Amino acid sequence: MLSQSYVKKNISLAWPLALNGLLMQSMLMIDTLLVSPLGEIPLAAMGIATTIIASILGIQMALANGTQLVLSRAVGSGNREALSKAFFSGMLINCAVAALFWMLLTFFDRPLIELLTDNSALHQEVVDYLTISKYIVLFTAITQVMIALFNGLGRTKVPFKGYLIELPVNALLSYLLIHGFDTIGVLSFDGIGVQGAALGSIIAITVRLFYLALYMHFSKEIHMSAPAKNSSMINNIRNHFIEIFPIAANVTILSIGIAVYQLLYSQLDINAYVAITLVMPWIRAGMQFVAAWSHSSAITISQAIGSKKMENLTRDVDASINIAVVISILCAFLFAAISLFIADIYPDLNESTYQALAVIAPLYIFLPIVRGYNTVHGNILRALGKTTAVFKINFIGQWVISIPLCAIIIIGFDGSVFWAFAIQPFEEIVKAIPFRQLARKSLLEFDLAKAEKLMYD
Repeated sequence: MLSQSYVKKNISLAWPLALNGLLMQSMLMIDTLLVSPLGEIPLAAMGIATTIIASILGIQMALANGTQLVLSRAVGSGNREALSKAFFSGMLINCAVAALFWMLLTFFDRPLIELLTDNSALHQEVVDYLTISKYIVLFTAITQVMIALFNGLGRTKVPFKGYLIELPVNALLSYLLIHGFDTIGVLSFDGIGVQGAALGSIIAITVRLFYLALYMHFSKEIHMSAPAKNSSMINNIRNHFIEIFPIAANVTILSIGIAVYQLLYSQLDINAYVAITLVMPWIRAGMQFVAAWSHSSAITISQAIGSKKMENLTRDVDASINIAVVISILCAFLFAAISLFIADIYPDLNESTYQALAVIAPLYIFLPIVRGYNTVHGNILRALGKTTAVFKINFIGQWVISIPLCAIIIIGFDGSVFWAFAIQPFEEIVKAIPFRQLARKSLLEFDLAKAEKLMYD
């Protein structure tokens, strides 16, 4: 029987998380829309630069998600000192990683760009964009840990409001900085092209940073005190890093895997590749809802572990999995509806592209069901301290089994788009069994001693 209080609490946490994810994707779409009138070169340059930045931000968000679990346990324990230590440990780790990436982008930007594209016309445009946008990495390091704190406290609406503030600021400033303005001779600005999009994003994220900092400062429930610089704090940072590093590694290998899949799909005929490219943004957007539910479940379970109130742990985990499956099925119905109107959404495509979209429709309709099942299991297992085990399952399922099989189908056997794209749900099926077995085993073995081991103090 589902616990109504548990479900209600998770829903209140989940919906702002889902909308956060959609807003983050909307920002990139808005920047692309604003830059598109400048032509193909600036648009392509921004695409390459944002791919680099987005990869780094993905790692930072993964680190922050790991910190979020540690913070949630500290919130559950009611120990303010543990909460402060977790916050400052997470901030130190994320800022150190951000500084490393910033230096790499500063000193090795041109070799990296030349590795990604041999089009010399793009090189300077990408450099110009990265010269400004690399600072996003530094600001994001701070904001992501702040967001993790609010999420761990159960205040997911606070970061959501921050994104609501950032989005219009980003859109307006980016437009003015990209294209310029002229107020009938009183004030004019010519615009700085693609760099304007980067500068607009920097200013907007700075506004969000000040909003989050002010909220932390004036909040009556947040009392952060700088921890003592002693061996206890050093040990806390070390344990914190050991726990969250596999999460970042997991996101990194999955992100690289997605890029490899896209590279393999590019070897298909152009119509098949376009069909896959068109459905991928819909899949990412649809999965935001089950991902948000999974993160909210991990937060609630981590709080329960911190409070040592685990008598309903198995029941709550079962409830999380069942509801995640329901959300995933609803997502599948949404994709089925999209498949019926795909020609209206994307008119004037080649007939062969529509045929490819029809061929892979059953696959992308089924995909969210099994992927949602794995997503909730992965987040729950991380909450139980199984971050390394989750990494191993994902690595073996994707890199050892699925990607080599996809390469054999496409390159070795010149397979059709159906069998090439079928590897996506196949990969999730391969991972579903070990995820399920590990979750059952971990719940049976989890006790107060294991909960205590997850608390660093």
